[in-house]
Amino acid sequence: MAQYDGQVIIPLERICSDYFTHLTPEKLKSKVAAGAVDLPIVALEQSQKSARGVHVNDFADYLDARHESAKAEHERLMGRVPLAGRLK
Repeated sequence: MAQYDGQVIIPLERICSDYFTHLTPEKLKSKVAAGAVDLPIVALEQSQKSARGVHVNDFADYLDARHESAKAEHERLMGRVPLAGRLK
């Protein structure tokens, strides 16, 4: 993800400002804890006040999964069978 200039851990503040604009970092952490957002959050230290972020690979996987879900929903809405279900 080139937009993060080679950072391995993306701070939650950046994730929220770039992709979850309707959420604060605290609200995003709550949604992750509740299972509403399937995104592993990394604590950089064992402290409760430690900076938190998301590994760039985990975030890319999350975006890819959302993309696949959106494509499947679009295919369903268009009345088309997903490629995996088509006869060859």
